[in-house]
Parts: sequence; C-alpha cells; structure tokens
Amino acid sequence: MGVNEEKDNKDDNKKVVGDKEQAYLPTDSYSSKSKKKSGDKDKQQQDHYALLGLSHLRYLATEDQIRKSYRDAALRFHPDKQAALLLAEETEAAKEAKKVEIETHFLAIQEAYEVLVDPTKRRIYDSTDEFDDEIPTDCAPQDFFKVFGPAFMRNGRWSVTQPIPSLGDDKTSIKEVDSFYDFWYSFKSWREFPQEDECDLDQAENREHKRWMERQNAKLSEKARKEEYVRIRTLVENAYKRDPRILRRKEEIKAEKKRKKESKFMAKKLEEEEAARIAEEEKKRKAEEDKKAAEAALQQKKVREKEKKLLRKERTRLRTLSGPISSQHIFDISEDDVEELCMSFDIDQLRGLCEKMEGKELLEQAEALRDAVSGKKHVVDEKSNQQNGTVKANGSSSSLAGYAEKKEKPWTKEEIELLRKGVQKFPKGTSRRWEVVSEYIGTGRSVEEILKATKTVLLQKPDTAKAFDTFLEKRKPAAQSIASPLSTREELEG
Repeated sequence: MGVNEEKDNKDDNKKVVGDKEQAYLPTDSYSSKSKKKSGDKDKQQQDHYALLGLSHLRYLATEDQIRKSYRDAALRFHPDKQAALLLAEETEAAKEAKKVEIETHFLAIQEAYEVLVDPTKRRIYDSTDEFDDEIPTDCAPQDFFKVFGPAFMRNGRWSVTQPIPSLGDDKTSIKEVDSFYDFWYSFKSWREFPQEDECDLDQAENREHKRWMERQNAKLSEKARKEEYVRIRTLVENAYKRDPRILRRKEEIKAEKKRKKESKFMAKKLEEEEAARIAEEEKKRKAEEDKKAAEAALQQKKVREKEKKLLRKERTRLRTLSGPISSQHIFDISEDDVEELCMSFDIDQLRGLCEKMEGKELLEQAEALRDAVSGKKHVVDEKSNQQNGTVKANGSSSSLAGYAEKKEKPWTKEEIELLRKGVQKFPKGTSRRWEVVSEYIGTGRSVEEILKATKTVLLQKPDTAKAFDTFLEKRKPAAQSIASPLSTREELEG
C-alpha cells in the first residue's frame, strides 16, 4: 500500500507541473551560480530539490509537497533503515565509510528540508538555483512568439506580482499587448544576489568589521540588481522592437499620418485652386464691368455727339429763320441777340422756337423771336440778383471775420521778446510746450495766439532803419541835470 501511495503522489506532482507551467520546464543545461562562504569555499552548494526528489518541480514545488517528500526521504534514507547496507560490507573500514556516507546523506536531506521550508532561505536558494539567463536578440518574424514567449515565462518566476501576463499571439488585442509591455517595463523582481566573494558576517572580528562587511555586501548586491534590471530591460526592448503587433500598429500610425498629410496637402491645394478660381472670376467680372463701362461711355459719347449735331442743326435752323429779322432790325433784334439765344437755349427750346417761327409771316416770326429774347433777359436778371445777394452775404460774413480779426489784441515788443526767449528756452520735445511758453510770457495769451504769432510775428525781419531808435529807447536814461535859478536867462533879463 505504501509503495502505491508514493507512486500516486509522484503522478500528482507531475500533473501540477503540467498545469502550472506548460510553456517552460527546466532543462539540463543551466548557467548555475554557486554560493560560497569564506569558511567553506571548497564546498559546492548541494541540490536540495534533488535530495528531496523534487528536481522536476524545483521552485514550483509547494510547501505541502516539500514536507511530504521530506518525510518519504527521511523514512527511506534514515540510518536505521540502512543497516542492511552495513552488513553487506566485508571489512570494518568499509563498514565505517558506509556509515559515514549514510549519515552524511541523511544530514544533507535534513539541511535541504530546513532551507526549503523556510521562506527567506528558500528565496535565497531559488535565486542562486540553476537558471537560464540568456536573452533572445533576434528572430524571424514568424518565430517571434516561439522565441520570446518562453523567455518571458522563464523570467516571470522572479516577478513580485503573480500571475504574470502572457505574451499572447498575433491575434491578441493591442490593448492587451500594451498592458503586457507596461507590466514588463515596470517589472519588480524578488530575486536575491548572493555573490561568491560575499563577506561572511560570522567571520567578523568586531562590530566595526561587521558593519564594513555589510556595506561591502550591500554594494555587491546593488551592482547585481542593476545588472539584472539591465538584463530584463534588454529582453523587453528586444521584444518590443520585433513584436509584429507593435510593428503593425506603427505602420498603421505612419500610414494615418501620411494620409492626414496628403489630405492636408490636398485641402490646401483645393483651397489655392478655389482662391485662384475666385481671383480669375473676379478678374473676368472686373474686365466685363470695365468693358460694359467703356461701351456705356462710348454710347454716351455717341449720344452726346448726336445731341451736339442736332443742336448745331437747330441753331443753324434758328439763324436761317431769324436772318431776315436781324438784318432789318425788326423790334431792335440784332444778330447778337439771336446768337445769345442759340448759345443759351437747349435743343428742345430751340426746336420749339423754330416750330413757332416756321410757316408764319415775318412779323409773327419777329414777335416770337422778341418774346424769346425778352424772356432770356428776365432770367439773366434774376440770376444776377441772386448772385448779388450771395456776394452781400459773403461780404457781411467777411466783415464780421475782419472785425473779429481786428478785435484780436496786438503783440507788444515786450511780449514778442518774451515769446522769442520762451521758444528758445523750451525747444521741441518739451512736454506741453506751448502751455509752458504761455505761462512764461505771463500776459494771458492763448495757445492759438502763440502758435499764430510764431508763424507771423517771429518770422518778420527786424526793421534796420529803426534799430538806432530802439537802442536809444533801451539805453538807460541819463541823470537829470539840476536847473539852477542863476542860469536862467529869463531871470537875467528881468
């Protein structure tokens, strides 16, 4: 019964391996790391999983499986169970050697159990356990998932977060692909890095020596962690550069950018073409308008030429009809009167006058012509009266303006002198220049008066003829002489 139960347990363990990790199983070729202490540098680290019969599970073995395997191995390899092997030896030396071998093997089983059942010790041991650190560098596009899938599953054993996401296949959604790479770009490892040249704290001579050993061990561990981070990052970047799903998305983004660029270019081209079309239409419209305007101007010119021709015809007609009247001076009508009518009447008036005169007697023609001349003189008189009224109104307004100008206060010599000094003292660029000059003069002159004076009074040339008189006026008056009563002639005569 015991043998059958042990076979069943082994079958169960194999099933667990198949369920937990079908994509990766440890192979026979590993880049193993061995942990050596300063006191036992020649002692190679033993395979705890092999001693307990868990080589097929290794880091996947559960605590229950470790305890059960330890009980089986302890019962099987206990020194009391190996007495038959001692009896099989012939010599005492052989028996002693066999005894030492049995006891050493049993102690190794106990040590393996103590390490694997303790979480901290087991994590350190699993960190130095046989593991393939190789990173794929390149592969064919069709072999991407076969090459990089096992590599990610292999390195996923060190992840703090479990379970790790799967690399998927070519049909995996891009959202899941991004989540996968986000996980690996922020990968956190629980792996420990005990080194071969790590200091054994138990060999420290004193406290200071122990602290120095701890600092040295921390430096070595930090260096190993950085190397591990670089190794994992290299794996992720190599996969990201060659992932067909990422490459396909990049191509789609590139095609979309190209499409938008072409669309923008075409929109700009259409806009330019539309602007050119509108400009061409505007040019054509303007040319058409200019053409119509030229045609209209030409038509008006023709109309005016026709009207002038008709007007000349009517004037000739009037001159012909009024020739006998002006020659005989009937009603004191002269040729000048007829010529004035021709020049002042428009074509309708001339035509109407000619129609009145045609077919009539000479006297009737003269009366019609007289009425036209008298009517023209009446109109001329009214216009002259209106013009005279306008002239009078203009004259009155100009007289008022002149009165206002006359009312303006003239500038004295002192004011002109102060104005000249103020203009020199306060040059162009002075803030509120003309107000400052007005205050400097101090006679209440407005800014308008000062501006006007600068353009008139200051520009006048000085009269050189009166320069001497001006000098005499500015000269200080001489001291008045005292009139003496003895010097007067009037008193002497008296």
